[in-house]
Amino acid sequence: MNLLTAPPASARRTPTVLIRGTGLLGTSIGLVLRADGHEVLLSDPSATAQSIAADIGAGRLLESSEPGADSPEIVIVAAPPEATAAEVGAALRSFPGAVVLDIASTKAEILHLLLQQAADDDAALTRHDLRRYVGTHPMAGREKSGPVAARGELFTSMPWVVCPAVDPVTGEQLSASEAVDWAGEIGRRLGATVHQMDPARHDQSVALISHLPQIAASLVASRLQDAPTSALALAGNGLRDVTRIAASDPGLWVQILSSNAAPVVEILYGLRQDVERLISTLEDPRAPGGQADIAQLIAEGNAGVARVPGKHGAPPQSFVVLTVIVDDKPGQIAAVLNDVARVGVNVEDMRMEHSAGHQVGMVELSVLPGRRDELAAAMTEFGWKVVLS
Repeated sequence: MNLLTAPPASARRTPTVLIRGTGLLGTSIGLVLRADGHEVLLSDPSATAQSIAADIGAGRLLESSEPGADSPEIVIVAAPPEATAAEVGAALRSFPGAVVLDIASTKAEILHLLLQQAADDDAALTRHDLRRYVGTHPMAGREKSGPVAARGELFTSMPWVVCPAVDPVTGEQLSASEAVDWAGEIGRRLGATVHQMDPARHDQSVALISHLPQIAASLVASRLQDAPTSALALAGNGLRDVTRIAASDPGLWVQILSSNAAPVVEILYGLRQDVERLISTLEDPRAPGGQADIAQLIAEGNAGVARVPGKHGAPPQSFVVLTVIVDDKPGQIAAVLNDVARVGVNVEDMRMEHSAGHQVGMVELSVLPGRRDELAAAMTEFGWKVVLS
């Protein structure tokens, strides 16, 4: 078995890559790697999906009858989570010289299923084959799905987690170093920021920072199903922020949560304790200690959000907000940002809110504290109505 060697510093290799699965992520990977000089082959159970991916330039369709076309050096499995382990196993058997990566959002269950395959005396897959396997997870996506939604810039500056296969009992790394090197190199060529952790630690991490927010958003949004229209008319950005990701694909999340159930349940136990504690307090909020307990719960949230990395993954910074009132008509946002650029102030973050019942919008600009007053004065001079928070 010849593993693909890592590229030396003096030479840059562009191995042939087969992408099995031409949805949003698989097609986006193909667009970037093909532009980077790789020969990219595409395969998908859906003839329509793979044809669209080929038509938009993500690669060419795999033709098994074509000499050499069935011998990629790297295989990237971009299948749904429930099909990933089977697809990885098939790729390891079908392409015995290739490094095989998967990009599923959970890792421990896939590795467990692969080890089960390798332990089956009747299976063509062996434990030694797992030297060529590395799990990866691009922390990227869009609200749209399918190959037509693919974008080459999807992975730029986003985390790309590399999870070498490890023996769950001994902790011994099963993935060969060459395979791990290529897993990270693919992430870098996509423009991502590469991180490495073991599969169990990865799943615990995404349970907290990805799966719990999805559950919370869906649970809050579910309370809105029978809400009076008059109540929903009062909704502002707070509700929209909390429920934005509740519009996710139920079928995909059934697979994700099922494959990562144990870490998610552990977090939900803690969340349940907090909810029960708050319920108990709010049943008699004026009781001794009740006000302090509410304040403590909110303060604990303050402390948690302060730990979320800020812009470009840097430590969180304190920004201040100024709000610019704009007419609800085309060109207003561009005009605001053009005037901000004239002042020479960098916008660290921006959000919009509309005023209920009025044809105006509010553009909230987050800037460094030392620049707020300067920007407010200049924007007022330019004729904008500015409100300081």
